[in-house]
Amino acid sequence: MDLEAARNAKESLDLVFHMSNILETGLDRHTLSVLIALCEHGLNPEALAAVVKELRREPPASSSSLPASPSP
Repeated sequence: MDLEAARNAKESLDLVFHMSNILETGLDRHTLSVLIALCEHGLNPEALAAVVKELRREPPASSSSLPASPSP
């Protein structure tokens, strides 16, 4: 990636992050960059949005709900 392309990519991510903050999505820069990359590779943006929404609905896994590892 040349310097111009890298600068354009950073500016684009900055803009998307700013829009994300205005819309109060709660997505961080890293998550947004991953979602953008997935879209650029042909994944459906609406399907990605549905996955993000579904993941947010699920309660986080607590350490007490994970199976205990066997003792050596």
